[in-house]
Amino acid sequence: MTGEDEPAGRRGDRRPKWLKTAGLTLAGLLVLGAGAAGWVYWHLSDNITSVDINSALGDDRPPKSVSTPAVSPSTSASPVPVPSGALNILVLGSDSRSGEENAELGGGDDSGGARSDTAMVVHLDEGRTTATVVSIPRDTLVTRPSCPLSSGGSTEVAYRAMFNSAYAVGGPVCAVKTAESLTGVRMDHYLEIDFSGFANLVDALGGVTVTTDEDIDDEDSHLELAAGTHHLDGEQALALARTRHGIGDGSDLGRITLQQQLVKALLDQIASTNLLTSPTNLYEVADAVTAGLTTDTELDSLTELVSLGRSLADLTSDRVETVTMPVVTAPSDPNRVVADEPEATELWESLR
Repeated sequence: MTGEDEPAGRRGDRRPKWLKTAGLTLAGLLVLGAGAAGWVYWHLSDNITSVDINSALGDDRPPKSVSTPAVSPSTSASPVPVPSGALNILVLGSDSRSGEENAELGGGDDSGGARSDTAMVVHLDEGRTTATVVSIPRDTLVTRPSCPLSSGGSTEVAYRAMFNSAYAVGGPVCAVKTAESLTGVRMDHYLEIDFSGFANLVDALGGVTVTTDEDIDDEDSHLELAAGTHHLDGEQALALARTRHGIGDGSDLGRITLQQQLVKALLDQIASTNLLTSPTNLYEVADAVTAGLTTDTELDSLTELVSLGRSLADLTSDRVETVTMPVVTAPSDPNRVVADEPEATELWESLR
């Protein structure tokens, strides 16, 4: 599914470049003056919640990928070096943050505990012009390792535990450790977006366009769509990402297919939206992205996110392959799945 390389002459016409080389992300805001731009930068960075995963997990982890040194972009207008080495990022969609907006969208609350509804390992290839997005079904039964807790102590090892229970019992740290235990792949970064953050991002981008192959009528996600092409607002896109009972056999695998569609739809929408001509729209998108975001401490500032975004300048939806970790029905529970071996291991080995 990875696309062919485009002629060099067309690359300069592409708009995404994380909002087109996010070094320009704040450029339009400079018309407000240095003081206002400084406030905007502080505000956007302050939006981000971070977790020091590296310190919590220490050295008992898979080895880091061997990275290529930073290289300069191909254009002389952007002389600042950007990273280009292979990278693995654990991306979670969660209802972990309480609040009125999340509650209205179906998110969790403080009393109900946190859950991860979506789990994807995003592998950026060397050069970062192609990527593979691997979805991990949340119903996958795994051995959940002992995880350190921020309050002290650690969780117990759990056998035949659902993958998404790791987040529920130990937050981002345990989610990363469980993902690394399952895959044998080092998660270089962690990104988490909550319900309201995802919906607000889609709205700030002007919606997303998706095509469904069958009618959707899911009482749980409250989504009704006829088969065909639709332009969805943020609330509808979130409902689509959460839909499972209204399609296919009602399992998590059907929902994953919709979530993978949304990933590519978001990339296409960013590519088609000329954010650079509207400082207001640009700020709204950046505010939506950062307000709903939790990251590891190496990505917890606008500068670091901009650097990551700039390194993805030539990554477009046709260069992103989406797959699901191979699974089979769990022998112990027909409503759960387990990794299908050796295919699952072979997939993860290709990303190391």
